[in-house]
Amino acid sequence: MSTTGRVLRLLDLLQSRPVWSGTELAERLGVTTRSVRRDVERLRDLGYPVNAEPGAGGGYQLGAGRRLPPLLLDDDEVVAVAVCLRLAAGGTVEGLGEAAVRTLAKLDQVLPSRLRSQVEAIHEATVTLESGGPIVDSRTLLTLARAVRETEQVVFTYTGPRGTGERRIEPYRLVATGRRWYLMAFDLDRDDWRTFRLDRIDGVRSRGWRFTPREAPDAAEFVGRAISVSVYDQVVRVRVQASKEAVQQQVPPSVGRVTADGADHCVLEAGGHDLRVMALNLARLPWPFEVIEPPELRTVMAEQGRRLMAAGRS
Repeated sequence: MSTTGRVLRLLDLLQSRPVWSGTELAERLGVTTRSVRRDVERLRDLGYPVNAEPGAGGGYQLGAGRRLPPLLLDDDEVVAVAVCLRLAAGGTVEGLGEAAVRTLAKLDQVLPSRLRSQVEAIHEATVTLESGGPIVDSRTLLTLARAVRETEQVVFTYTGPRGTGERRIEPYRLVATGRRWYLMAFDLDRDDWRTFRLDRIDGVRSRGWRFTPREAPDAAEFVGRAISVSVYDQVVRVRVQASKEAVQQQVPPSVGRVTADGADHCVLEAGGHDLRVMALNLARLPWPFEVIEPPELRTVMAEQGRRLMAAGRS
């Protein structure tokens, strides 16, 4: 066995149980205890925190370090990790979606075909009860995440408000908001930046062409404005007598954009198709606010207020 193979075997043994004596490790590896000590030092140089306690009850133990070193996983463990990551990427674990996609993309790159088929079989046989929101295919997430990392152009069929068609794009960032995923990309046919909902993407595939990254807008800002303001006929802006942090707890990024206006005030910008509906939604805010624009919103609110007052008196 080569030195590298022996060190990897030593790491596997240390991960399999809490404590090993030097003699036990030497017997398992077919070397002397002196060789075990040298291999332990090699592991430490690689960032693995191997603790050594002398005495009858002591031995070698893999400890916790300041950073996570590479892990050795057997086939069953790899399948388990991949399945759990797919579930997390689908939004079943709050706050883990984006990290799960990044990790799953790295794992998928080196996953042997025999293990990939096992992961696919388990994923296809698993049904998750969703609490609402669109379902995003994990293969779409993986393909786009890989294309973002490798700066590769992709093609897909997209169903939007204006119909269905093929899009050729340069993918830049995946953005998750609540239970919905978006892709910020440069649309080659429209020569402009665009936002795409992943649940409306079908048949995504890499073109195999690399691209030179352009100077891109901030992904969170761009997608946030696109999904809360830009796609609507009407845009309203109100000044709320509350901090930005407080309003953001009530208004998700998919509904409106919140910017600070001093320590105790903020400006809420939101889009919609009907000022009457928007006025009712704004009335649900638990803080006083004043309308900045459009002026028509003040008229709509005054009319609704008069109706509500009349209903209350009756």
